[in-house]
Amino acid sequence: MEKIKPRTLSGFMELLPAMQEQMEQIMKTLRETYALYGFYPLDTPVLESAEVLLAKGGGETEKQIYRFQKGDSDLAMRFDLTVPLAKYVALNYGQLTFPFRRYQIGKVYRGERAQRGRFREFYQADIDIIGDGQLDIINEAEIPSIIYKTFAKLGLQRFKIRINNRKVLSGFFEMLGLHAQAGEIMRTIDKLEKIGADKVREILMEECKVSVEQADEILKFITLDGGTQGILQALAQYRGRSELLDQGIEELTTVATYMEDFGVPADHFEIDLTIARGLDYYTGTVYETTMLDHPEIGSICSGGRYDNLAEYYTDKKLPGVGISIGLTRLFFILQDKDYLNQNPPACPADVLILPMTEDVGASIALATRLRDAGVRVQLHCEKKKFKAKITYADKLAIPYVIFMGEDEIRNDIIALKDLSTGEQTNTGFDEALARIREGLAQRASGTVIMEKNIQ
Repeated sequence: MEKIKPRTLSGFMELLPAMQEQMEQIMKTLRETYALYGFYPLDTPVLESAEVLLAKGGGETEKQIYRFQKGDSDLAMRFDLTVPLAKYVALNYGQLTFPFRRYQIGKVYRGERAQRGRFREFYQADIDIIGDGQLDIINEAEIPSIIYKTFAKLGLQRFKIRINNRKVLSGFFEMLGLHAQAGEIMRTIDKLEKIGADKVREILMEECKVSVEQADEILKFITLDGGTQGILQALAQYRGRSELLDQGIEELTTVATYMEDFGVPADHFEIDLTIARGLDYYTGTVYETTMLDHPEIGSICSGGRYDNLAEYYTDKKLPGVGISIGLTRLFFILQDKDYLNQNPPACPADVLILPMTEDVGASIALATRLRDAGVRVQLHCEKKKFKAKITYADKLAIPYVIFMGEDEIRNDIIALKDLSTGEQTNTGFDEALARIREGLAQRASGTVIMEKNIQ
């Protein structure tokens, strides 16, 4: 029989065990952090009716979606976690308590061209707060604290959360008489970092049909500097010229003021009036998070405020605010830039028990007792040489080995070896358990990300 060559499709990430363990540690940290802020976990189906997923329809989304027929059903695979959330909230509105806070970590699918660092199947990690009819601005100030806490717990320190408010931009364009072109202008200025001011000016005049004077006014406005307080003071000079602009300035001021109270250090956030988030989806506060040492990567966490989450599924107004981390892409970046902590290496067990007798009953009983105490244990009962068994533990980076021979069983002692130091002790169960727990606590004291590894 001819063998089929095993292969993984382009644009799909498949990790070796140790790296998968690192990914799981990141997900665990995200779940624990999101739970600190009172978010429910949520899981929605990968497959949905194409009609539901494509309610908005058209554009790049429809070109990239994985869609197929199964019998009479027109099905599609979710391309993000926000549209399924909208459906979920509309469907279960009567059973939910608002504000509804949920987090979801799940795979999404986009049939775009696979390239380095961009995938067709990838994890997203989202949080959203959904209101019923209204949602207080304080929620928009809390979201950046969750971003900060998440990355800080992972071990990342050199990052900055950039904030803006779409109403500030929309109101300013309205003030210039450019209300009709507002969406197009926002999508253009959102590219400022990538293409530069000259190219933005050219696009504004040629494609957005704004005058030279208007283009210069826009560029001057979005590049206001002076830090958080300096920008807020500069914006105050524009008050009274547009109701929408005034509202945006007030909201931006509120968010910036409360962020430090929520625990975001002043040096970890800034107002950036170029942040527009190209999607018309956003209506208020917007966020982008960048790594200071690698600005070329772009945003590693972004999101914002939207006024009506589920408008395609219900007449009820459901405003919300949320953020999304492209987790697979972030993991690729961390790996590529040598950010991932390799010490201690990820391992599948804390202890490997090596039975040295034909009767393995005592070894099984010890494994059960250790597992009941919360220790991860593997039993190695294969008919292999002793050296091969130790090599097995080394390759998997299992920190402790217990030898269970006739003397150990007869004297009710545990021969425990620390493979990192080579130290071996013969003790009772309680002392052995205490040594294992102490060693594991020391190993767990680090973070998943170690910025000191950056070159």
